[in-house]
Amino acid sequence: MDRRYRDLPLNPLRAFAVASQHKTFTAAARHMGVSQVAISRQISTLEDYLGVKLFVRGARSVKLTDVGRMLGAEVSVLFEELERATHGVLSGESEHTIKLRVYPTFAQHWLLPRLGDFQAQYPGYRVRLDTTVEPLDFRGTHLDVAIQLGHGTWRDAKSRKLFDEMVDVVCSPDYARRHGGLAGAQDLAGAELLHAKYRRKEWEIWSAQSGMDLSHLDGQEFESSLLVYQAAEHGFGLALGQLDLLSKVLDAGRLTCPFGTPVATGAAFHVIWPTMKSVSTKTKHFIDWLLDESGQPRTFFKKRKGAAVPAPG
Repeated sequence: MDRRYRDLPLNPLRAFAVASQHKTFTAAARHMGVSQVAISRQISTLEDYLGVKLFVRGARSVKLTDVGRMLGAEVSVLFEELERATHGVLSGESEHTIKLRVYPTFAQHWLLPRLGDFQAQYPGYRVRLDTTVEPLDFRGTHLDVAIQLGHGTWRDAKSRKLFDEMVDVVCSPDYARRHGGLAGAQDLAGAELLHAKYRRKEWEIWSAQSGMDLSHLDGQEFESSLLVYQAAEHGFGLALGQLDLLSKVLDAGRLTCPFGTPVATGAAFHVIWPTMKSVSTKTKHFIDWLLDESGQPRTFFKKRKGAAVPAPG
């Protein structure tokens, strides 16, 4: 196979197709959500690849060359067909699929143990988990709904609180025994703190409200709370546990709260959905189910006592 075919520059071709339709780099950049400079660079890359000029660049404007006009007409049609085909696949999947952004820790400890109940009520629905940890922005995504920790302020979205974040120090029972039962500050000599990369401030909140200063202790940092909790179970040290997420682990005795000093951080877990589009029936059912599981009033459908739950059509 010709190597030039295998190395076909699809991103520059896409940028050129949009620019040829919009006639200006500025309009193309606005359509694609990138800078005008990025569009110009992509088209230059394509021109270098083809060995021809596609646009004549003036001081304040650009104009398609004859070759550019011919290529633009053909490439634009091909990308439109690709978009139709992709949209068809997404539409077929999304009809009964709920695309959810959720933290890995929340998914592992809270959602997955309960999700079977949701699927038993709505056997035609499937939940696809996106566990990306980054600021939530529904624009430019295919997300239907998200579960995030915060204070109820997300852009272009509505939210409902599921439950407040309560934290306390947790460790394995064996680790507590090895440190004299951890009955108080006198047993902390040689103890080690386990830090989650994005949750260091919560140790300060717990220390301030509990009156126990742990800042003098050595510590290890982990990439996620999920790893921190696993390390705590294996006896690596003291973790700051989110109590509602760890309830089953605590009940099973795999972790214990040696100080018994739960503290509210001021943040809460929320279910969030975008306002830029209408909320689908499947998403409404999922949001109401999350609220049911959290002991909160529903948002969309009234819960009829004893009524059968309709299967999705």
